[in-house]
Amino acid sequence: MKTFHKKHPVIFAVILIAIYVVITSLMDEFSRSIGIESVFTAPFLLVFATLLLVFIVKCGFKRRYGLTYGNLNFLGCLCFVPLAVIASVNFWAGINLDLAPLPTILTVSSMLLVGFVEEIIFRGFLFKAMAKNGVVSAFIVSSVTFALGHIVNLFNGADLLPTLLQITYAGAGGFLFTTIFYKTESLLPCIITHSLLNATSVFMVDAGTTHLIISSVALIVVSIAYALWFFYKYQETDFQLDGE
Repeated sequence: MKTFHKKHPVIFAVILIAIYVVITSLMDEFSRSIGIESVFTAPFLLVFATLLLVFIVKCGFKRRYGLTYGNLNFLGCLCFVPLAVIASVNFWAGINLDLAPLPTILTVSSMLLVGFVEEIIFRGFLFKAMAKNGVVSAFIVSSVTFALGHIVNLFNGADLLPTLLQITYAGAGGFLFTTIFYKTESLLPCIITHSLLNATSVFMVDAGTTHLIISSVALIVVSIAYALWFFYKYQETDFQLDGE
């Protein structure tokens, strides 16, 4: 697998994304069919995330794929402030704690793992592989594919408007996370924020269409503004395109 990854890094990333999207969608459907949310999804994601982590560690790719602090200066870039705003968006209308314990635990676990897996495969594997041949195109493909990957939610029963909004703010968030990785060589802030944003969605209160639109616009504005600020803060980068 390491040899194939070295020779065909983009194809390797695309295969991982396809496996992740298709099987996760199937596991979600199987879980719903027996009436226990994420009962199949959580174990699959745990295995998938573990295999990714083992592969990265055994091959010595922790630095390459951002599982280190890189050159991130937490105090200098005020990293936690805008990311904390993004991670808190699901609580803006209140917190729903009237949930069944087992499905809640399984779904929260799944959402936490999704944050890790998606950052590794979209920001780590795909962006890093494509950046060798052009950083701009790598930014576009990584962000757009991450956004469009949420279309699968329509096939899982999600409504059209929430899905379209999710695709839009996921694209903005993908751009921000790619920027953080490119400028700091660390995926840790991205993984933490992405995982928390996903996990807290389990406790989100449905406050109606207006609130959904406002919170989505807020996510887009904060993400894009912070990404542009990151470009200003880290004008020079020693991002290793060869991953070594």
